[in-house]
Amino acid sequence: MNFDLSEFMEQFSGLELDNIAQWPKAAKILLSVFIVVLVLGLGYALMISDRISHLERVTAEEVTLKQQYQAKYHIAANLELFEQQMIEAESMFANQLKSLPESHETPGLLDDITFVGTTTGLDFVKLNWQPEIEQEIYIELPIDIEVLGTYHEFGEFVSRIAGLPRIVTLHNFDINLKGSTPGELKLKLQAKTYRYREATAQ
Repeated sequence: MNFDLSEFMEQFSGLELDNIAQWPKAAKILLSVFIVVLVLGLGYALMISDRISHLERVTAEEVTLKQQYQAKYHIAANLELFEQQMIEAESMFANQLKSLPESHETPGLLDDITFVGTTTGLDFVKLNWQPEIEQEIYIELPIDIEVLGTYHEFGEFVSRIAGLPRIVTLHNFDINLKGSTPGELKLKLQAKTYRYREATAQ
């Protein structure tokens, strides 16, 4: 059976909407299919697509809420442990603050450094405070140091400075052979101690 396209198309010539009842059967079927497709497309665009987008948003929000719930549940289940850790952290922070000299203790730090240097055999050429350097939560207190001695004495000096009860860090080491006697060296360095900024406001 051969399909004649020209005969098929002739069925649609001269069709008018006012006379749909008289249309050929094929034209009525095509019109019905077109209307169904149009209604389905409009229905999807106007109703279903919005519902799908809403469903996707709600699903994503559900995942986020589940994650938040799990995080909060973990915190709640371990609240006592977190509180204990917080107490320990506060205690450690307080101990570290005790290692920082208060304003009335900084002059004594020079005495400590002088004592450490002289007991290790060093001769002081310079020991001076430098301008304070303010950081976000603490203040740096630099000290320029220049001493004469031997390598062994320098090592002993640095070791004892590290053992002071107050926090002191050493920077910018410079050793040269400009001592006044044979075998004597000159050591230049900068020591820094620190003060908690809030302590200055009290």
